[in-house]
Formats: sequence, C-alpha cells, structure tokens
Amino acid sequence: MSISEARLGGAAVAPSALEQLKQMTTVVADTGDFNSIMAFAPRDATTNPTLILKAVRKPEYSGLLERARGQPGDAPDGVGRVEEICDRLLIAFGTEILKIIPGRVSTEVDARLSFDTAATVAKARRLIWLYEAAGIRRERVLIKIASTWEGIAAAERLERESIHCNLTLLFGFPQAVACADAGVTLVSPFVGRIYDWYKKRDGREFAADEDPGVLSVRRIHTYYKRFGYETEVMGASFRNVGQVLGLAGCDLLTISPELLQQLAQSQETVVRHLDPAEAQRAAVERERYEEPRFRFEMNEDPMATDKLAEGIRGFVADIRSLEQMVLAAA
Repeated sequence: MSISEARLGGAAVAPSALEQLKQMTTVVADTGDFNSIMAFAPRDATTNPTLILKAVRKPEYSGLLERARGQPGDAPDGVGRVEEICDRLLIAFGTEILKIIPGRVSTEVDARLSFDTAATVAKARRLIWLYEAAGIRRERVLIKIASTWEGIAAAERLERESIHCNLTLLFGFPQAVACADAGVTLVSPFVGRIYDWYKKRDGREFAADEDPGVLSVRRIHTYYKRFGYETEVMGASFRNVGQVLGLAGCDLLTISPELLQQLAQSQETVVRHLDPAEAQRAAVERERYEEPRFRFEMNEDPMATDKLAEGIRGFVADIRSLEQMVLAAA
C-alpha cells in the first residue's frame, strides 16, 4: 500500500516509522495514561494492573479513584468493598480511554483467579456488567485473562456469551494453539519477556531476525493464518524499536508510549515481515493440545513456565498494591 507523504512548506516530508507501521498493522497503546493515548492516536488500548497502578498514583487521575470509592455498593455476595472499588476503578479507566480511542480497550481479570475457571468467568461477567451499566457496549471491551489452561477454558465459555477475550501472558506455542482452538478473540504473546529470559540464559543480545520473542510471534502468526483461525495476534511487551519493526504486518502490536515516541521521530523505512498470503503457503503441521499434552509441553519449556509464573506473581503483587492504595484512601 502506498504511503502518502505529508507536505510542509512545499517540501515533501517522509512519513515516520509510526505512520508507516500503521499502514500494515493496527497500533495499540500499552498504557493507562490518557495523554499518551491522545498523543499517538492508536485504534485500541491495553491496560493491566501494573499500568493502572502507575497511572492512578499520578495526581491528575486521583479523581477516578474518588469516583470509584464514591459509588454505592452493588457487588454480588462474596465480593468485598475493596474488591468492588478496584473493579470500578478498572472500568473508570477503561471508560475514559474509550472516549479517546475508536476501538477497544482491554481490562484484566484479577490474576489471583488464573487457575480458577469458574471464578474467572464470574469476574469477567461482572466487569462486562459494569461496562454496560456505564453505557459501554461489550463489543468495545476485551477481557484480559492469563493463558493458563484454566484461563483458556474460561475464555472459551465467555466467547460463547459474546464476551470477547484477550489471552495474555502468552509465552509458549501450546498456549497459542489452545487459545485459537478455544475461539478466543485475541492473544498477546510477550516478546520482550521471552527476549529477557534468553538474554539472561545466553548472556547476549539478539537482533530482530534472531530474537526468540520476535520469532515466537512470527510462528504463531504463520500458524493462525495457515489454518484460517480468526484469532488475532497482538505482539506485546517490547524492549526496543527493532522488535516492533521486526513484527511489521502482525495483526496488532501494543506499544509503550516511550517506543511510540521513538517510532514517531524516526524516518526509517518499515518493511513488512508478516504477510497472511505467504503464511497460507507455509509448510507447517496442525497441532492439537488436550490438557495432558498442554501441561506436559509447557513443563518441557522452562522459559514459558518461568515467565508465566513470574507474570502472574507480578500482576498479583500490583493488584495487592492497588488494594492497599484503596484502603489507605478510605
């Protein structure tokens, strides 16, 4: 697709790397900061407990916490007041973000539920109910769930209710295949965290074309397109611009404000690396992962096992910090 050039004072100005990337990939803002979202005009936005905790500590967002605290309680039995306020805070951020972007926002289920299918389904329904009570259609929300076996099973049930899911903390190929077979809307392979693990193990850095995180997303994208899955692939957790550009052509890429700024300031020529038409000709075999094989193959992959466990622990720690902030504000 040709890229139209902007003109300034009669002289042609080459499009930025960010503008070029947007011609072949849907750009998503990986932040809870409204100003950053407005600055880079992404279609979608993603949040997680870490990003919300970081944002809510800023004075300009204190009003959202006060609004969540001031709303009357109507949570179902078994949901405490602090948990209810945290849920409402997530929805408050998501609702404000949806006023800025034209697409969807991802809102994460409590990571402490990552190994409980029924509880994950109940929490997702609760979050969607809160969004709809705020006037937001469920089509504009993706419920983020950790890519455990139990989380994938929950997402399969939720998708049948038209509650669309973003399966996060995805590090291993079995997770990606199981998610697609479950019919989830979107998966988020974590490029940077895969890179971190191999960098530490091997004691070296990797160029994009040999980066284990980049190669993981390329493999998933090829597999999905080869076998006609509708599940979207959204590369996430980037450490540098090279990783982002190494996945040009991916369905979506969720990018931090810092890297979005670097892309906006660069005139580097962006080359497409992922092409659905080429993927459909790839010589890859169909895979199936029932629960025993899924658990065994994940156990055989120390990187995927380590990073999934670490990611869940990290999100849980931030949820607890958020709850402590709510308690301190009471």
